[in-house]
Amino acid sequence: MPNLIYVSREKSKTSTHHFKAGALNVLLRVSAIMTNAPIILTLDCDMHSNDPQTARRALCYILDPEVRPKLGYVQFPQLFRGINKNDIYACEHKRLFQIDPMGMNGLSGSNHLGTGCFFTRRAFFGGPSNFLPPEIPQLSPNNLVDKHIWSSEVMELAYCVAACNYENNTNWGLKIGVRYGSLVEDYFTGYRLQCEGWKSIFCHPDRAAFYGDIPINLVEVLNQNKRWAIGLLEVAFSKFSPITFGTRAMGPLMGLAYAHSGFWPIWSVPITSYAFLPQLTLLNGVTIFPKVSEPWFLLYVYLFLGAYIQDFLDFVLAGGTFYRWWNDQRMWIIRGLSSYLFGLIEFLLKYSGISTHGFNLTSKVLDEDQRKRYEQGTMEFGVPSPLFVPLTMAAIVNLVAFAWGHIEVFRGNNNNNLEGLFVQMFIAGFGVVNCIPIYEAIIFRSDGGKIPRKTSVVATFLVFLLYLAAHVTLRNSAAKSVFCQSTIL
Repeated sequence: MPNLIYVSREKSKTSTHHFKAGALNVLLRVSAIMTNAPIILTLDCDMHSNDPQTARRALCYILDPEVRPKLGYVQFPQLFRGINKNDIYACEHKRLFQIDPMGMNGLSGSNHLGTGCFFTRRAFFGGPSNFLPPEIPQLSPNNLVDKHIWSSEVMELAYCVAACNYENNTNWGLKIGVRYGSLVEDYFTGYRLQCEGWKSIFCHPDRAAFYGDIPINLVEVLNQNKRWAIGLLEVAFSKFSPITFGTRAMGPLMGLAYAHSGFWPIWSVPITSYAFLPQLTLLNGVTIFPKVSEPWFLLYVYLFLGAYIQDFLDFVLAGGTFYRWWNDQRMWIIRGLSSYLFGLIEFLLKYSGISTHGFNLTSKVLDEDQRKRYEQGTMEFGVPSPLFVPLTMAAIVNLVAFAWGHIEVFRGNNNNNLEGLFVQMFIAGFGVVNCIPIYEAIIFRSDGGKIPRKTSVVATFLVFLLYLAAHVTLRNSAAKSVFCQSTIL
C-alpha cells in the first residue's frame, strides 16, 4: 500500500512562511527525505481526480526519451464542477486555464496553473544543463533512499527540513524549489523554470483529469482576482519581468506570452477610463470621438467589432456558449473596475512602502440561500465591500449619461453635435446593458444578495462629486479655448 503522510509544517512569527510556496517547499524536502520519488503531483485541497488514467497520460510524456531531458512538468487544465449554467462569475477562466496554455503549448509549453501538475523533481534544482545541488545530499533528486520511511534517522531529518528556519541562508525559494517573491507562486515558478530552459506540456484530454471547486460568491471571486492581480504585478515589475528577463531567456514570443498575463491588471486603466470619461463628457456635451460621417469613425467600429468577434470565436471554439461568453466579457469589465483596479492600487502602495492588507484565503463555502441564488443565475452583492463601490458608480453614471443623451435627442438639442456624441452614447448604452444585474441589485431585489444601501449611497455621492469635477474641468478648458481663439483674432 502507498504511504499517505500528512505534513504540518512549523511556523513562527519570526520566520516568513511564504504561504503556499513555502508549504510546497516543505513538502518537497520532506518527501525527498522519505521517498525521493522522481515525479511529484501538486493538487489543491479542493481538487479531486476524475480519471484514473491521468497518471499514465503524464508518464507517457515524462518517460518519452525524446522530450524527457528538458521536460519540467506536464500541466492539466483546471476544470470545475458546480458552475451554474451560464457561469455568471466567469469562474471557468477558459482563456487562463484552457485557451492560453494551448497556445503556449506550441512554443515552450504551458505556464504552471497551480494545481493538476506533474513535476519532475529534477526541475526544481536548476536548469537541464545546470544542476544546483541542495545544501544536504539527502535532498538531491539523485539521492537513493535506502532506509525505512519510519526509521528514526529518516523521521529526525524530516523534522529538521520542515523547520520554520531551515531555509535561512539557503537557495530555497530563490534558485531551487518553488520560487518566492509573488502571491502567484504558480505563475512565477513555472515562468522561472521555463526561463532556466525547462519545457512543459499541456495535456487536455477529453475526459477531465481533475475537478475542483470554485468561489461562487462575487466578493470572494473579486478578492481572489485582486490577489492574483497583485501577484502578477509583483512579477511584471520585478527584475524577472517577462518583457526584459523573460524575452532574453525564452525568446520574444514566450516572453510576450508571459507578459500578456503579467501585465493583465493594467487593463484596469483603460476599462475605468471608458467606464467614466465618455459618459461624463456626454453629460457636458463635449465630443471626444470622431463623428459618424468621418473616416476615423470606421476605425473605432473595426476595432470594437474585430476584438469582440475574435474573442467570441476563441471562446466558442474552445467549447463555450454564447451566454457564458457574454458573462465572461461582463466579468472582465467588472474585474477591471474592482479587482484589477484595487490590485493595482494596492501594488503601487506596497511598492511605495505603504503598508497594505495581507494575504487572504478564498472561501468556497456558502450558505444555502447564496447557493440557491447562484444556481438561479443571480449575482450576489450582499456583502458591503469597497470593491462594489466603483461598480455601482459606473452603473449609475452610464445610466444617467445614456438617459440624458436620449433626452437631448428627443428635445432636438445638440442635433448638430449628435454625430459626434454617437460613440459616447453607444459606450454608455453598452455599459447599461452590462450593468443590468447591478440595477436589479440596487432597485428591484429585496433578498440578502442585494447591494447594501450604504454602498449605493456612497457610490451616488461619489458620482455627484465626479460629475462636478468633470463639469468644472471641462468648463474651464472650454473657457481657455475661447480665450485663446479671441486673443489670436
